[in-house]
Amino acid sequence: MLAQNIRKLRLKKGLTQEKLSRLADIANATLVKIESGVAKEPTITTVAKIASTLNVSIDELVGRVKNKG
Repeated sequence: MLAQNIRKLRLKKGLTQEKLSRLADIANATLVKIESGVAKEPTITTVAKIASTLNVSIDELVGRVKNKG
């Protein structure tokens, strides 16, 4: 769910994995692992940085509430 939501929101904003990782200040390899499902439990700090960069709540990002749009 997390991986799919990140990918969907990233693509909706027209961002590459590299661009999102730079904007979120996380390693590109980390983002790739999260999106591919290899990293199944990223740290809350990493999730928070991604959510903030994508302008969504952590709950939206992890699928606890329905995404807007």
